[in-house]
Amino acid sequence: MQTAQQHASSIGILGTGSHLPANAVDNALVGSRAGVTAEWIHRKTGISERRYVAEGEATSDLAAHAARAALDNAGIRPGQLDHIVVATSTPDHPQPATAAIVQDLIGAEQAAAFDLNSVCSGFVFALHTAHRLIADGGHALVIGADVYSRIIDPTDRRTAVLFGDGAGAVVLGPVPDGYGIQASRLETFGRQHRTIRVPAGGSRRPACAETLAEGAHWFAMEGREVRDFVTDQLPLSVKELLLRADRTGAEVDHFVPHQANGRMLADVLPSLGLERARTHFTVAEYGNTGSASIPITLDAAHRDGAFQDGELVLLSAFGGGMSIGSSLLRWHRA
Repeated sequence: MQTAQQHASSIGILGTGSHLPANAVDNALVGSRAGVTAEWIHRKTGISERRYVAEGEATSDLAAHAARAALDNAGIRPGQLDHIVVATSTPDHPQPATAAIVQDLIGAEQAAAFDLNSVCSGFVFALHTAHRLIADGGHALVIGADVYSRIIDPTDRRTAVLFGDGAGAVVLGPVPDGYGIQASRLETFGRQHRTIRVPAGGSRRPACAETLAEGAHWFAMEGREVRDFVTDQLPLSVKELLLRADRTGAEVDHFVPHQANGRMLADVLPSLGLERARTHFTVAEYGNTGSASIPITLDAAHRDGAFQDGELVLLSAFGGGMSIGSSLLRWHRA
């Protein structure tokens, strides 16, 4: 199924925020557990380190820190929020929604709060959803937050070397005409749903002694299939989004991709047609933080003053499902 939506009103990003755990984990430590060297990890992924949560920390804690930073950056009080959407595939609990916990932590009692799971594409899916929710006015908080260190098998070199923990957030609200979200494109390729998975712990295979013994509660990924999917589908998706927005790749000023794997991103970039765009990266410092990777990178670029008023910013993510989500924004710098 595919959806594409032109902007119905001028809604844009008013502020950004992010939060990374204090515990930095280098390649030497990760590699020793996974049976590979630090040099091998960097050569294959471009990652130098990643962050892991402390004992007792959960997804909602990271999300709340990022939310407060975004609200402060936007100059918006928690009580002004109408909606909170948390994109995560590593919720605190099966129930309730992590967003409900975040609502309580930040004191946003008036906001309707819910989770959205489209794995690493989740933030862009949530951004589009929140945009539609406040098309007639109001403010929304969109958060991408994941704690992959809790679901990664440390001995699996296909996954353990890539993933880290973190959260990023944006506040959406009214911006001047012509600014804000210009178009979004969401795609799901359900026939490939087995490519990225956590086999057990849900209603099909509830957690039990047998699934624990199998390691079926660990995150699993077919790396070559993911690379092939991204190589084939991401250029098509980006070009279709730009076509529907009546823009060309040459008009895009900034590209903020999902920080999946630095080497894979470098390989696919030339095929996207974004010849003059500045691509922003945080993958070397933080690894793949799932649904948090785009808002973390967006916040870093914003706070560095990278985005100028009126510039076009393209966000594009890919993840389990399989799924791709992209959004084109005209940046408003107040």
